[in-house]
Amino acid sequence: MPPLPKAELHLHIEGTLEPDLAFALAERNGIELPYATQEELRAAYSFTDLQDFLNLYYALMAVLRTEDDFADLTNAYLARAREQGVRHAEIFFDPQAHTARGVDIGTVIRGLTRALDAAPRTYGITTRLIMCFLRDETAESALATFESARPYLDRITAVGLDSAEVGHPPSKFREVYALAREAGLKCVAHAGEEGPPAYVWEALDILGVDRVDHGVRCLEDETLVARLVADQVPLTVCPLSNVRLRVVDRLADHPLPAMLDAGLLVTVNSDDPSYFGGYVQDNFTAVRDALGLDQATLRTLARNSFQASFLDEETRAAYLEELDAS
Repeated sequence: MPPLPKAELHLHIEGTLEPDLAFALAERNGIELPYATQEELRAAYSFTDLQDFLNLYYALMAVLRTEDDFADLTNAYLARAREQGVRHAEIFFDPQAHTARGVDIGTVIRGLTRALDAAPRTYGITTRLIMCFLRDETAESALATFESARPYLDRITAVGLDSAEVGHPPSKFREVYALAREAGLKCVAHAGEEGPPAYVWEALDILGVDRVDHGVRCLEDETLVARLVADQVPLTVCPLSNVRLRVVDRLADHPLPAMLDAGLLVTVNSDDPSYFGGYVQDNFTAVRDALGLDQATLRTLARNSFQASFLDEETRAAYLEELDAS
């Protein structure tokens, strides 16, 4: 059975860097990686927590230098996404992780959008680009990043917030989110992964987010769950990521069924698939097997992904029609 048509809404493009491409880009750019082989690098993809992952994640970004590098990275993801049933992808990128290395934000955006502009024709995938701020950097750095991105805002649909969550509440970034909303951008934020339900409240009430990324810890707060259900705020859940980063011990323990039962608008996504053991259809298959989800539930998750997207209504309707016919 082919994969269900779906949208992917929680995908860090830097987290799709597979070992073979990392070595190819390192060679192209004259960079020496601290790993002798692809197998040795792959073996390093074993993490005890979010920070352990982030250390490797940022170190490997050193291979990304030119527009071609970012275009090649994006094309490699899109080719895999097509095989996973993805019809629409909303892609995060982390400009501060690149500008801190001396790579101009324009280089990053031009490289990404070169691949994204061709994606409908090349892969049959529509896309949106979401610029994330690193929450473990300063609020001033986020503001400077936003200002540097102003010439490219026509290419950006939304802003987001990612990286190390604990100790960096959403409220820290209220000013830059206000600027983003003034500029007509959508807003999303990682909250309630490692951080507490209070961070989800802040993302909603202070940042004014349209979607919450992760959000699995919302179940600890019944009032929060009621708010999310009443407003049908989408949650972009990443099951294999939650296991690899020890948010849950085993996939069989994942709260996804409880979230669905509560009436939450949940979607399933891959997060950083190169590092976490699977792309989006791999996540669908894994939760089906570990949690005993039936085909109707998987269809609900696929439908939710289009409903939660930033697509225009005409394109959304076309994708939902395709899903219904599949």
